Amino acid sequence: MSLLRSFVSNIIDFESTPKFEAIEQKMVDRDRRGFIEKVVSGSIGGSLFLMIPMQSSLFAEVLGDNEMITLEENKNKNYAFIVDVTGCIGCGSCCVADRKENNVPDGQYRTWVERYVIDIYDTVYVDSPDGGENGYSVPRDDIKEEVKDAFFVPKLCNMCEEPSCVQVCPVSATFTSPDNFVLIDKNHCVACGYCVQACPYGVRFINEQTKTADKCTWCYHRVRKGKLPACVNACPTGARKFGDLNDPQSEVSQIMDSKEILTVLKKELGNEPTLYYIGASQEVV
Repeated sequence: MSLLRSFVSNIIDFESTPKFEAIEQKMVDRDRRGFIEKVVSGSIGGSLFLMIPMQSSLFAEVLGDNEMITLEENKNKNYAFIVDVTGCIGCGSCCVADRKENNVPDGQYRTWVERYVIDIYDTVYVDSPDGGENGYSVPRDDIKEEVKDAFFVPKLCNMCEEPSCVQVCPVSATFTSPDNFVLIDKNHCVACGYCVQACPYGVRFINEQTKTADKCTWCYHRVRKGKLPACVNACPTGARKFGDLNDPQSEVSQIMDSKEILTVLKKELGNEPTLYYIGASQEVV
C-alpha cells in the first residue's frame, strides 16, 4: 500500500497523456468474455496502479479566497455526477485518490468499488475487499457455477435532492448548502449516528480520527475552485464524469441529452439522487 501511494504522489494529469488514450482504446477493444474471466479470477484489478498519473498538487492545493468560485455563482450551476459502469475496470485508483485528497482513515471509505459476479442461475455475488482500493487481484473461488456476467460498480454519495440524512440530524450538522451540496458541519456534529443509519446508500460513517460523521462530498472544496473531484481526475478510463448540467457543452449535459439510458439507485425511496449510472443492471439499482 505504501508503494502504491508513493506512485500516486508523483504523477501528472492523466487525461491529457497519450498513455490514457492507449488504455482507453484497449478497454474499448477488449473481449467481453475475456474481461468476465479476468474479473472472476481476480487478474484484472490493480495492474493499472503503476500507470495512473495524479499530480500530488491535485490533493493538497491551498488557494486564496479570491480564487474561489463565489457561492452566488455556484448557485447558478446544476452539478451532476455520472458513473459509467461499462467503463469501470476495478483498478481502485478513485479510492486511492479520495483517501489522499480527503485524509480518509485507513479501513474507512468515502468511495469504494464493488465487484458483481452473476452465474447462469442468476445468483449474484458481490464483494469489495479493501473497498476495491487495491484492485481485484484476489480471485473468487466460491463460485461453482458457470459465470455469465461480471462487472465493477463504483459507489459514492448520491448527493440527494431530498436527503434523508439531513432530515434526521438532531443538531443540523448535516445540511444542504445553498448551492445544493449535502455537507457536514464537523464543528456541530455530535456523532450520534442517526445520519449513518438514515442513508439508504450506506455512504456515511463515523470518522475514526475526527469522531464525527463523514462521507463523500464530491470534493466540494475542489469544485468551489473550479476543479474536478479527485476521483474523476484519477479514473484512467473516464468512467467517472462530473459537471454542470446548465452548461450545454459539459460532458454530463451532453450525456443527459443523448440516448444513453441513465439510472439512479433505489429510485423508489424518493431521495432524488443526482448521481446517475450508465449501464447499471437491475442487480445494482
